[in-house]
Amino acid sequence: MSDQVFNNYIAGEWQPGNNGSIANISPADTRDVIGQYAQADSAQTEAAIQAAMAGQVEWAKSGLEQRYSVLMAIGDELIARKDELGNILAREEGKTLAEGAGEVYRSGQFFHYYAAEVLRQMGETAESVRPGIEIETRREPVGVVGIITPWNFPTATGAWKIAPALAFGNAVVWKPANQVPASAWALTEIISRQGLPAGTFNLVMGPGSQVGDVLINSRDVNALTFTGSLETGRKVASATAGNLVKCQLEMGSKNALIVLDDADLDNAVECAVGGAFGGTGQKCTASSRLIVTEGIHDRFVEAMQARMAKLVVGHPLKEGVHIGAVADARQLEQNVEYFEQAKREGGNLVCGGEVFTETFNGEEVEGYYMQPALFTNTTNDMTINREEAFAPIACVIKVKDYEEALATLNDTNFGLTGGICTQSLQHATHFKRNAKTGCVMVNLPTAGTDYHVPFGGRKDSSFGPREQGTYAKEFYTVVKTSYIRA
Repeated sequence: MSDQVFNNYIAGEWQPGNNGSIANISPADTRDVIGQYAQADSAQTEAAIQAAMAGQVEWAKSGLEQRYSVLMAIGDELIARKDELGNILAREEGKTLAEGAGEVYRSGQFFHYYAAEVLRQMGETAESVRPGIEIETRREPVGVVGIITPWNFPTATGAWKIAPALAFGNAVVWKPANQVPASAWALTEIISRQGLPAGTFNLVMGPGSQVGDVLINSRDVNALTFTGSLETGRKVASATAGNLVKCQLEMGSKNALIVLDDADLDNAVECAVGGAFGGTGQKCTASSRLIVTEGIHDRFVEAMQARMAKLVVGHPLKEGVHIGAVADARQLEQNVEYFEQAKREGGNLVCGGEVFTETFNGEEVEGYYMQPALFTNTTNDMTINREEAFAPIACVIKVKDYEEALATLNDTNFGLTGGICTQSLQHATHFKRNAKTGCVMVNLPTAGTDYHVPFGGRKDSSFGPREQGTYAKEFYTVVKTSYIRA
């Protein structure tokens, strides 16, 4: 058990929380307390915003090479410490050690990518319709960026928002999810040593009812980027709209993977298992709906059952584990409710769904563990296929042909990712053009995206400019057009 207190970082100083601190308890073993993390109140959040306003003025004046060096240094350290920081991430979030280290490594890549983008900032010139006048356009920092991140990717989600914010000359006020403060604090500690002007970067840990509410309602925050639930996203959109604050939202989804009769069965199963159960199913890109045509349906289900029997669920630090712990007690309770709801609505449980007690280092540990579950005989109008469960539960929907499969995939109010497994170029091409999702995967899992290209969805999944890649500049900058008479 750790009694060490980890403070917030405001105006270039580590500050204790006005609301005290909370224990960060591992969902894999509730005896494992990673530390005590400071809890800010509304006043401290407001102080962080004011500090960011002052710091941003100085940071915006920084030279490109300075910003490049800062972002490269952050990325270098994240990659060098991926195993150490991945261990902390695994302990506090529940994902496996391999997944934790991989997330930290990818986070370093985000900083490296945007370090390079710093040096690619180019303006444009245009001829005026009026003689003797020249026109140029350039991008300038948007100002103070409020960042609110979820618990499922505590380092990566922060990184892909913080890196472009700093690259384009903005200041940051970051509120991470209260379930996973250790990863946020570790990243902040690295950033704190980079010589940024005081206030350029601020970490404000604390409850959404205070920290989050101040951020989304502030007139001094120039842009607010949020990743989380649809319900909270609607509140963020409403609050920021009232103040005409730029808003970017990544919310829920109900992604589907189509498996056609001509699919490579082994690859389809790997795509389904990886997409549905990786990260304990706690991914916004998880493929919880498996839409399978009738010619391959029975063989697919049989192969899925055999493959799932080989999955090892257990303590995230245990060697050979494929799926770690569920994030917390509330999430496990919600998982079980969706599991029971699927059975009540007529779903046929093929395998999995058991909640069990794990053994680690020869001892039983109290944690939150659930075997991945597979249902068949489900329809697209069932609750389990309409709402995002964020659980290791996949449901097979049997359809007649490609046309019905595509219609079923699109029959949802979400639209983040969608996938198809097929050998048909015709179907793959048609699917790419007609799937109503922001990201499309062909013969790949729905979960798994690159950092140098845009990410985001349609309908209730996303709102505002895309994240990642060069598209990030649409959110983190404003365009200025200058007219000059020679």
